[in-house]
Amino acid sequence: MMVERADYVVIGAGSAGCVVASRLTESDATVVLLEAGPKDRHPMIHIPAGLRTLQHHPVLNWNYETEPEEMTGGRRVYWPRGKVLGGSSSINGMLYVRGNSQDYDTWAQLGCRGWSYDEVLPYFKKSEDFRGKGEDEFRAKGGVLAVEPYRTILPLTHKFVEAAQQAGYDFNEDYNGRNQEGVTYSQNTRDHRFRASTAQTFLKAAKGRENLKVITGAYVTKLIIENKKCVGVAYRIGNKDFEVRANREVICSGGAINSPHILQLSGIGPAEHLKKLGIDVVHDSPGVGANLNDHFVVRLVHKVKGVLTLNQIADSARVLPEVMKYAIWGNGALTFGVTTAMVFCDSREGLASPDLQLLFAPASSSIKVVGKLDKEPGMTLSICPVRPQSRGTVMAESPDPMQKAVIRPNYFGTEDDIQVMLSGIKQGQKIFDQPAMKQHSIGEEVPGKPIETAEDCVEFAKARGVTIYHPVGTCKMGTDAMAVIDPRLKVNGIEGLRVIDASVMPGVTSGNTNAPAIMIGEKGAAMILEDARG
Repeated sequence: MMVERADYVVIGAGSAGCVVASRLTESDATVVLLEAGPKDRHPMIHIPAGLRTLQHHPVLNWNYETEPEEMTGGRRVYWPRGKVLGGSSSINGMLYVRGNSQDYDTWAQLGCRGWSYDEVLPYFKKSEDFRGKGEDEFRAKGGVLAVEPYRTILPLTHKFVEAAQQAGYDFNEDYNGRNQEGVTYSQNTRDHRFRASTAQTFLKAAKGRENLKVITGAYVTKLIIENKKCVGVAYRIGNKDFEVRANREVICSGGAINSPHILQLSGIGPAEHLKKLGIDVVHDSPGVGANLNDHFVVRLVHKVKGVLTLNQIADSARVLPEVMKYAIWGNGALTFGVTTAMVFCDSREGLASPDLQLLFAPASSSIKVVGKLDKEPGMTLSICPVRPQSRGTVMAESPDPMQKAVIRPNYFGTEDDIQVMLSGIKQGQKIFDQPAMKQHSIGEEVPGKPIETAEDCVEFAKARGVTIYHPVGTCKMGTDAMAVIDPRLKVNGIEGLRVIDASVMPGVTSGNTNAPAIMIGEKGAAMILEDARG
């Protein structure tokens, strides 16, 4: 078996892992970065509108599914996750949403010392090259991560923003700035015409550094632990097994599904569960795989008239002009992700920060096939409670590392989650009922009937509820008995091992999770370098 050495071994070249590897190699430390997927050479990765072709890609996507649950009507919910350099930042909708300042202040109050908003803000700013309007106190230019407003906006999106203001929501120029609340246009991780994944930004910045080695197609089978110290990683390429030993530390950046799975396969997790699988217990850590927190959404869909949508552009002679716009000027519909405008709002009075995100798209998609646009023109508003109380699990079901973990999200596990969703549906319907939108609506297609009670909301969710792709929390940071890692991101009970990815979040942030995962990568890498200096 081939064995090599590096100062640091990073597992997973995703939203956080690419950041960690890039920042560590700014020092003289040697780093090996392991990625299960291939290089990010597929052209649809780099064209923003190409994301729809990646949602079920057999090579670039892990193609997870949840277990059937009562609140999904016995359905399995499809969970795409990136399996390629850049991870999910290479296949996502590119929204740059930091979350609310209160999210991070709550983490600090829960015992995550050093993770208040004032303490994480410098790491958001460190990454960023923001090309829109914002206050210097909160935004930054010159970082490696390009963040841009949309270059082209269809008139229907402007109508949505107008309708939201007619419904009483204030316009917000920058939801990543001083205040989050209000109706706003989306900001995206895009560099002019191209997607700005962490592979094309952070990893590209490290290209040519002799102290970084990136190995693709490397499927991690377990951590090598000796006397409660993680000393390396075992991985497989094809049918050949390899090891890489760490002189200093191993960093697990596999994300909210793979990180807890790798820990469990390595004997770190709930002891009784591991014993049932025949896995030798190295450290009893009951929180590994627990605390799964995800954003569950339902979508309001209207058919439209008298205005252009992505449905017509994708299914007509309009495609060619859009290709020309993209090729010559780097604008047009091919620069679109999914969501073009949003509303952050409260489900009820008296809240300190918004607990709802309403995401607008000037398009409608097939219910049955993720990413496939309908033939008829439409518009969609996704209703997303951003601070769900429900918690689920990600658990190994076999000692075989090639068998996927079992995902049980426990959607709608609390009455509060149902009530917040119900409020969001009613607020979304109110926006669609304003003059600016009503003039273009042929009528509501989904849900297509009144949603007035909690029972109506549950019935709707059972039939149509889906993920919006933000799983976090399964290697929770904290100081309580269920915490997997400490606030320095070190795995409790094991020396030389950290987890640095979205799985460390105590709870999901109030919005999309790519930007927070990148921040965690930035802060985690800084902690490693600081600790190495003593």
